[in-house]
Amino acid sequence: MLLQIEKLVYGGDGLARLPADEHGRGKAVFVPFVLDGEEIEATLLEEKRGFARARADEILRPSANRVAPLCSYFQSCGGCHYQHAAYEHQLEIKAAILKENLRRIAKVELNCELALHASPPWNYRNRTRMRVQSEPEFALGYYKFNSHELLPIEQCPISSLLINRALAVLWIAGRAGHLPHEIQEIELFANAEDEELLVGVYCDRTIADGTAASIAKATKEFLPDAAGVVVFRRGERIDMEAERVAMITAEQITYATQHGRFRVSAGTFFQVNRYLVDELVSIVTQGKSGEAALDLYAGVGLFSMAMAKSFAQVVAVESSPTTYSDLLYNAKPNVRAVHAATDRFLNQGSRKLRPDLVVVDPPRGGLGEVVVRSLGRLGARQVTYISCDPATLSRDLAGLLSAGYGIQRAHVVDLFPQTFHIETVFELVKAA
Repeated sequence: MLLQIEKLVYGGDGLARLPADEHGRGKAVFVPFVLDGEEIEATLLEEKRGFARARADEILRPSANRVAPLCSYFQSCGGCHYQHAAYEHQLEIKAAILKENLRRIAKVELNCELALHASPPWNYRNRTRMRVQSEPEFALGYYKFNSHELLPIEQCPISSLLINRALAVLWIAGRAGHLPHEIQEIELFANAEDEELLVGVYCDRTIADGTAASIAKATKEFLPDAAGVVVFRRGERIDMEAERVAMITAEQITYATQHGRFRVSAGTFFQVNRYLVDELVSIVTQGKSGEAALDLYAGVGLFSMAMAKSFAQVVAVESSPTTYSDLLYNAKPNVRAVHAATDRFLNQGSRKLRPDLVVVDPPRGGLGEVVVRSLGRLGARQVTYISCDPATLSRDLAGLLSAGYGIQRAHVVDLFPQTFHIETVFELVKAA
């Protein structure tokens, strides 16, 4: 069937429509790896009551923004979605999707300039995590597109050069049968200079401590650039932090930025784009000062340490025990690290706090209604919201705008080139 792609939507798909019927406008059809304005020959793969999915068999009228993908795994691998689009157009796509989500969910028409902060489009990732298969033959890779089936990957052009060198070494060791078969996943985290690795090895929850120690030692032998190797035993629940059961040499790495040096432990969250860390921090903190600042979902303290230079006191709140340990280590004298869930802290621990600025960098699920209401009651003059999901951002913004905040500045900081993920920073100010 012939389809006309109207636009791209969050998730990487293009939106087209089936021919209209007696009930009116045609059903929405979602098609991956296409671009807005293209005409395609497609095969319908799935049809449900409210929508359908299709595959593009031939691009009959390609977009002027279509380019040849760099990676041979593209369209088979589930990691990238936009390699067929010129990088400048990827930014335009993300800006349009963000504005559409704001319009549809938050009922907001953005009336300030949306600043776009580009990244070098390749080798930007400082972290990658791959599945490991030992039988029937060794393989290391990501999941295939739209599946949980392993796709063997030998090189990843969005990962740093050091990570790619490590992948090549792991493939040699694995094919020779030297990589311990108990390993289920390997995570490689490179420092800012791309000269040193911290390796996380994830095994089944039944692995014995002695075996884990042997795995750590063996993995370090294959990866001389590794500052350390940490072996994790998985928890019984998917939402549990994996248990550290063995390590060799070091369980942390030092990540240098323009705003300070940070201890980052294996398995701990840190911003993934090694080129835009400093720019992101500057966007969030530059030009802001006062008596008190509150950093929620603080991580290892990336924003807290920068704010400590211009605020008399910073309170940094983090719920993960491992990450909190790094936050505590990294904290300057005027930064108070608090180990607590954000909603509980706002309900119990912030009653005497009157921050001039609140910075929030929640996970993909966003703040949620409870936290949004608490922020509204807290009444800080400024709230800066860092988001990686335009839908949950829009939902939360609707609540914050209802609480009297207005959007002063908005940014797309492209931490994830070649993918559909959209990192944004919204600077909000309380109405007088």
